[in-house]
Amino acid sequence: DAEPGYAAFKHYYNLREKRLNFEAEQSIHFLSEQQVEGNPNDLEQEITIINEANIRLTEDEYQLLKLGPRFIYNDPKTASRRRTIELNTLKRKIETRFFEKKVKPGRPVEQFIAEIDTVLQRLHNIPKINQHKKDKEINTVSYDNLEYAIQSSQSQNIQINNITKKKNYNRLIKRLKYKLKLTNTILRKSDKSKVFHLGKSEDYRKKSDKYMAKTQAYKCLGINNPLPDLIKRTNKYLFELRLAKWITQKQYEKLCINPNELELAHLYYLPKAHKPGTPLRPIISGLKHPTVKISKFLDKLLRPLFDKMASKTSVTSGFELLKQLLEWSKTNLHQETIFCTIDVTDLYTMVPQTEGVLSLKKMMDYFKLKQIGGLSIETIIRLSRFVMQNNYFSYNGQYYHQIRGGAMGSPLTLTIANCYMFFYEQQIIKQINNSGGLYFRYIDDIFIAINWPTRHLFKQIDRWNHFDENIKLLENIGSMADFLDLHIENQDGQLCTTIYQKPSYKPYYLPFNSIHPLHMKKNIVFTMLLRAIRYCSTFQSYLDEREKLRIALLLNKYPNKFIDEQFKNVYLKKCNIDQPLNHNNYNMYRQKVINTVIKEKVSIDYRRSIFIHFTYCS
Repeated sequence: DAEPGYAAFKHYYNLREKRLNFEAEQSIHFLSEQQVEGNPNDLEQEITIINEANIRLTEDEYQLLKLGPRFIYNDPKTASRRRTIELNTLKRKIETRFFEKKVKPGRPVEQFIAEIDTVLQRLHNIPKINQHKKDKEINTVSYDNLEYAIQSSQSQNIQINNITKKKNYNRLIKRLKYKLKLTNTILRKSDKSKVFHLGKSEDYRKKSDKYMAKTQAYKCLGINNPLPDLIKRTNKYLFELRLAKWITQKQYEKLCINPNELELAHLYYLPKAHKPGTPLRPIISGLKHPTVKISKFLDKLLRPLFDKMASKTSVTSGFELLKQLLEWSKTNLHQETIFCTIDVTDLYTMVPQTEGVLSLKKMMDYFKLKQIGGLSIETIIRLSRFVMQNNYFSYNGQYYHQIRGGAMGSPLTLTIANCYMFFYEQQIIKQINNSGGLYFRYIDDIFIAINWPTRHLFKQIDRWNHFDENIKLLENIGSMADFLDLHIENQDGQLCTTIYQKPSYKPYYLPFNSIHPLHMKKNIVFTMLLRAIRYCSTFQSYLDEREKLRIALLLNKYPNKFIDEQFKNVYLKKCNIDQPLNHNNYNMYRQKVINTVIKEKVSIDYRRSIFIHFTYCS
């Protein structure tokens, strides 16, 4: 009988609506009780944008930007349009491998691409919904097919809503682009919190001019494009090295550049919204720059050497520092122990080019090497010098040449800056170690733990500042310190640690409704909770961090059930915790987690593996 079935259907929907309203009220109450730092009257402002341009946004525009830089909305049409390009890229990669083995790709490659194309077409196909048929099905629903009708109705509603949202997103983006252009506003993700920042282009220009004047690292070339000459000089230089037998024919072919595939690098800035006055961090993007092949080639050879050389004095994460600090504090932490964090000002642009390249030679002399990867030391120095001296880029309609330091964005720059700092810091490390202290560095951030009077440490840092005119150290000294994402305290000779979040922190993670693979969202929850267990030295601080994480995830639309499932995965799969954590067992289980050996990433043999990106689509 259709009438009783339809009545049951309506009754179900009424109950479902009441339940959803009740859950919403509970969520608001929960968030009010457990809210993170911020405006207590407006929890949604916790995930926000930084609108220093003060442009007026509609509610829809604001909500769109609040989704953040990582969000990808579901758009099968765009995915379908890009399918051809992505398949051609895959085909070209496969054919290249065939040619490397001197084998001609034949029909199997064509068939393979055709089969993938068929699969992607099915994924990108937009289902057409017959509204009349849907209405008819609902009106003729019976008790027997009630469950199917509910599921079908929900599915179709989601599809309709998704299509509507897609149209809205496209329209919103076009409207927002027009508004930003009209108001001379620049949209960027912020440097640390990774939320969107809106700033006036005039403000960017003034800060850029100030930065360039301060560093004296860039020479303006006006409107003369240096790209054609740079392409010619790069290929000529490589050819001369080949003729002189500094490089082999195979290396020459690998490093040689195709003029049709190149673009000049361009400069853009990331606003440091966490610092007073919002200074800018310069990034030179040069993925297709003429020297990028050489830069990547050299960095692949040299970075493993630096990692080995600096393994005892450098860290790559807060967790690495924590393990070193826990071991050191067993015998060296006292009530008078002080912590110091030091920031190296503008490291990338302040490292002199000649001395930076020579630091690479010092590193190779350190290992007593005559050649690396079939290249002589002299060849590596020549190529490194060529890369460092040929950083050109465009910015705001003008062309520039970087005459000091290296481009932040060039692979080789990081290795050169690290090598330069390694030899600079040796006297400091020796002094700290002789006093029983602890010294570690991550690029331009330094951490020191030592049993010196504060006044004496200030005096020593002032002395270190005179070691090298290019290196300026800015210190922060006290009984507590923040290094990377780790907060450290000396509480009467007891080491206390927890997670550090910058003042500009926003609880922004990849939104759950973004069209990303589910395993990426699972990994976010998994990684963040694992970090909380590792970093938090007390059970109470762990509970606080866990609830902050839960709230942040809820604000990013993660279902509570999904969060709980991933929390359980951390406890059971990673940590082998088979009972609830409490004050009595927390330290034991935490130590077990800290001591767990991290599996090394499986090295990828790129001769056997091919990676290809396809546009996300639900």
